[in-house]
Amino acid sequence: MSEPSRTSGAAPPGVPLVWREIAVRVPEGWQELVAERLAACFASGVVFGRASLASEPVPEGFELVRVFAAGARELAELQREARAELAALAERTDAIELAELEVSVRELPPEDFARSWEKRWKPFRVGRIAVVSPHASSKLRAHDLELRLEPGGAFGTGRHTTTRSCLRVIQRRIVGGERVLDAGCGNGVLAVAALLCGAERALGFDVDPHAVPYAAALARENRVLDRCDLRAGGFEALSERDAHFDAVFANIYADLIQRHAAELASRLAPHGWFVFSGCHRDHRAATEAAIAAAGLVIEARASTGRWDTYEGRRRR
Repeated sequence: MSEPSRTSGAAPPGVPLVWREIAVRVPEGWQELVAERLAACFASGVVFGRASLASEPVPEGFELVRVFAAGARELAELQREARAELAALAERTDAIELAELEVSVRELPPEDFARSWEKRWKPFRVGRIAVVSPHASSKLRAHDLELRLEPGGAFGTGRHTTTRSCLRVIQRRIVGGERVLDAGCGNGVLAVAALLCGAERALGFDVDPHAVPYAAALARENRVLDRCDLRAGGFEALSERDAHFDAVFANIYADLIQRHAAELASRLAPHGWFVFSGCHRDHRAATEAAIAAAGLVIEARASTGRWDTYEGRRRR
């Protein structure tokens, strides 16, 4: 099980742990980002969908996201904080549809809700990469690259379209022996995937200090921790020696790509390539302009729903 988030509480000795469910009806396509944001603030586990077939059905075009928080905080307080987090996410992504989502909070009877995602979460494939739970036996194909991921933590399940797009590029472009940089690594899934595909070394960093333990756990689970360098912080966590990477990954928001495009480019070797994602299509022109201004050439843009993924190289 992943480490509890920074706001998870523990009950005093002899007092049963109290769990609350925070449930949000989310427009399809946004459930992963909403789940990651709420889980990072409140939760030890995430579940998509209704608790049972007897539960009230979700309207067409929506998905129910449920996160579970432990501790003694008041229901009204959790609801206010969840609404505030969703409003901040809506502002950050320019997604008006996230600003006024209905948030419900209820107390749950004693149960291991921190692991209840296991009842619903299913393995999935992205090309040759098979993403499976460490706790379930999964039948793999002969050519599969197994990526063992604990999907109940605060940094996502790997299913979001931007993550999938990056994984497709990584497994297609990694040839073996590369040094890769994962900027804003989160749970480290891109860095770990690159190593499983044949990269030699990976350096990942994230401004959220809670991301590093998750990333280290993922790397350890997949037996590549000895080839990972994981750091808390932004670009200041890198030194002058941390340059000339064969590949640079950044699955972050468009405004961060625009702001840090030059820094990302400066870390890329002359022969290197990049994959950037998490870019909302409404910011396409500004994002592409920033990438070009940084001396990078976009060779392909993959668009899925609201999200753009860019791959390319340095300008020669």
